[in-house]
Amino acid sequence: MKIPDSYYHNPDAVALSRDLIGKYLFTCIDGELTGGYIVETEAYTGVNDRAAHSYGGKVTPRTQTMYMQGGVSYVYLCYGIHEMFNIVVNEEGQPHAILIRAIQPTDGLDIMMYRRNLDTLKPNITKGPGSVAKALGISRKINATSLQSDVIWLEDRGLTFPDDEVAAGPRIGVDYAGEDALLPYRFYVKGNIYVSKPNK
Repeated sequence: MKIPDSYYHNPDAVALSRDLIGKYLFTCIDGELTGGYIVETEAYTGVNDRAAHSYGGKVTPRTQTMYMQGGVSYVYLCYGIHEMFNIVVNEEGQPHAILIRAIQPTDGLDIMMYRRNLDTLKPNITKGPGSVAKALGISRKINATSLQSDVIWLEDRGLTFPDDEVAAGPRIGVDYAGEDALLPYRFYVKGNIYVSKPNK
């Protein structure tokens, strides 16, 4: 069962970012199903968050997707190399998003290994947001796609992690955001081998 659209309309992106730990993310690209459960996220809280693309109410061809009603994909190119998958949350006009930084792969491992050019299964297959997108076949072609679609969606399969197993800390790579760089908006499963930077 897909997580309902209403789930993504929650105005609290930070709480949602924590709640997404353990939810399953799936794609069906070119008829090939791949997926796994989320083990690392980062929340971006809109116009007042100096780390967010939408800080200050900025609207560009890239950021306009963030202003859509929650429940769609926001995919952008980072450093001209990596595609990054985010979930748009909150109501229309409130540009909040959650970056999916890592998943534990469960479905379509052979396909993911092929996409990542791996001969053997290694943690870096889905460690870090660029790796997640590449392994799942996510690109800007599916930017602004509904998470109710048959291309990309999330499921709640009852997997939860107690608070003592989930760490909260500063986001990665947002030093430019001043004090906002220190906000504890990154969540990850402690000790999970797929988490991008477990010790920071």
